[in-house]
Amino acid sequence: MTESFIQFPQIDPIIFSVGPVAVRWYGLMYLIGFVAALYIANRAADKSKGIWTREQVSDLLFYGFLGVILGGRVGYVLFYQFDYFIADPLYLLKIWQGGMSFHGGLLGVIAAVYLFARKTDKAFLSVGDFVAPLVPIGLGMGRIGNFINAELWGRQTDVPWGVVFPNDPLLVPRHPSQLYEFMLEGVVLFAILFILMRKPRTLGLASGVFLIGYGVFRTIVELFREPDAHLGFIFANISMGQILSLPMVIVGIVIIIWGANIQAKAAIKGNSK
Repeated sequence: MTESFIQFPQIDPIIFSVGPVAVRWYGLMYLIGFVAALYIANRAADKSKGIWTREQVSDLLFYGFLGVILGGRVGYVLFYQFDYFIADPLYLLKIWQGGMSFHGGLLGVIAAVYLFARKTDKAFLSVGDFVAPLVPIGLGMGRIGNFINAELWGRQTDVPWGVVFPNDPLLVPRHPSQLYEFMLEGVVLFAILFILMRKPRTLGLASGVFLIGYGVFRTIVELFREPDAHLGFIFANISMGQILSLPMVIVGIVIIIWGANIQAKAAIKGNSK
């Protein structure tokens, strides 16, 4: 029966190794995402009329990269694999085994943006707006890495594009939910933000739209994604990913209103002088 569906090939997670150093597909995807984000950020800095410099972009992305890696790993372990961590605290450091939480990575990036804004005397929301269009690039590449690693697959399905993953103990066709996330959280969300950034906008709008867009898209994809085996549904048919995404939508709305109010007050103050 499964022969009529797509048979996922067994792919070695290690591309090549030289001595003790191994280059893995997962790490390569993040590297590609980082390089692409650096290119786009540098172009934006060049067009900012001195508001941003390439040196600041380099520093910001370094902060952001650390935030993604540290926050993503810590978030994954605490949100999804806390029992493993209790049994083996060193599991937190075994990042080569895969396992990154976007929601944890987001918290890491927010912390990085806050620290960078304080260091450079830039407005927090302004830095957030600069970073927001860059995040979907790394998100998209990370989902490609998940697909290559044959992890975080979808629920069982009978759609023609169902994929049979080799490390699935049931060996049944499943939604390639990693690719759904790549399209929605990566391609579509980037396109929305890219178009938004090309037009005049209120402070915080890009940041808020990113949070709302990701929260909505992730909630949709979770309808097709298999819940973590050790967690299952938290209650009813609600997954952990959906629970963690709801606050993003709420915070996104708050940020849009907050930024618009700041800008309106600044305009009124400017007109009164």
